[in-house]
Amino acid sequence: MIYHVTARFRTDTAAVFLAKLTGETVSSQRPDGPEIVAAMKRAVVNQEGQVEWSEMCFCETPLAHERATVLDLHFEDIVTEPIDAHKSFEGHPFMEHLRALSSSAP
Repeated sequence: MIYHVTARFRTDTAAVFLAKLTGETVSSQRPDGPEIVAAMKRAVVNQEGQVEWSEMCFCETPLAHERATVLDLHFEDIVTEPIDAHKSFEGHPFMEHLRALSSSAP
């Protein structure tokens, strides 16, 4: 199943999350690591300041494993809605936003 996901990013975790996404921490996680990384590359920050993306998941509860291992550490107020296919959303690329936050972190 593919989900449309919206969430509020915890900006205090930017540097840690960027390191996890660009290193092998998340991508080597099985079975969902590569999809999490791909989803974050698709993600955008929308006009309301929320992060929005599409993500494939086969958990009985949407994104259960992804949330337990990665997403709940870096996002709040996660909302999922089933959709038919991956979609592009309007907004600023999340990975650029994450890099900017990371470079300005103390």
